[in-house]
Amino acid sequence: MSSNNKDRFLTIDGLNVSNWESENVYRDLQKGNVNAINATTATWENFAQTLDKISSWYAKFKNRTDIALIRNVNDIFQSADKGKIGIIIGFQNASPIENNLDYIYTFNELNVKIIQFTYHERNLLGNGCYERVDEGITNFGIDAIKIMNEVGILIDLSHVGIVTTMETIEYSEKPVAITHANPKSYHNIPRNKTDEALKLMASKGGIVGVTAIAPFLKKGDASTVEDYVDAISYTVDLVGIDHVAIGTDFTQDQPEEFWKYIGSQQGTKFPSTFTDVTTAANYPINFETPDKFPVLIGTMENKGFSKEEISKILGLNWIRVFESVWN
Repeated sequence: MSSNNKDRFLTIDGLNVSNWESENVYRDLQKGNVNAINATTATWENFAQTLDKISSWYAKFKNRTDIALIRNVNDIFQSADKGKIGIIIGFQNASPIENNLDYIYTFNELNVKIIQFTYHERNLLGNGCYERVDEGITNFGIDAIKIMNEVGILIDLSHVGIVTTMETIEYSEKPVAITHANPKSYHNIPRNKTDEALKLMASKGGIVGVTAIAPFLKKGDASTVEDYVDAISYTVDLVGIDHVAIGTDFTQDQPEEFWKYIGSQQGTKFPSTFTDVTTAANYPINFETPDKFPVLIGTMENKGFSKEEISKILGLNWIRVFESVWN
């Protein structure tokens, strides 16, 4: 980063699924000095719908001066030097590849850098965290892992069932990410991960982005930024400082129809068997939106994290994993 930014931390958010048509989102990312985000571009979409979403990003890259496409690690440093927000195109589901593994090659050419294996439910690759039964990954899923490893797309296991999570880590020859989840032993809810899964992920060089959604924290909607930092500390103690990062799961300015869509069964049936939530997620007090990243950093300092530790958690751990996975 340039000399103007030498006292700032490189900040990468492992998951942001905000409303990309809202100016507030870009304004607050800039205010928070956020250098790059894993920007959710598909959740339940099919191949054609996802191409439309990616096309809209490419139009934004042409028309906006405050964002930049991330194709590799060097792009993150360059966009940070220019004061731009780096956009890492990511999926929260493998639904865009439909039943055609060749589509992974296509998405790789379009600079999709992160793909989550499943979202909530079963798909052709494996099982989600809300599925009735988790029987692990499929033959199709094993082949998808091989291709994602080959082309250099980071596998995300955040919304994935535990058996499917464990098997994916075992089959993947490259590190995987859990971009936005917390340990079940810290707070036991379906989408958080077992200690065993997190330790296996870390043993193979992977990373977990501690998520800031309030119901994923011990105090629920009463949680504060201090409680979020406590969750970070707990996770560091569990898997080590080199395997913990930030994955806020911010959903800034998303309308009611967004919540209905992501909570629908396979993206079409509402209410689903696993949720009927249409209310917006809550975030910790004093860390509700990305402009509060400086508050998070201050809280981490107050709780005894060193500058080196904060640097790793805020961005350098992501850099290490990106470098080892992206080709």
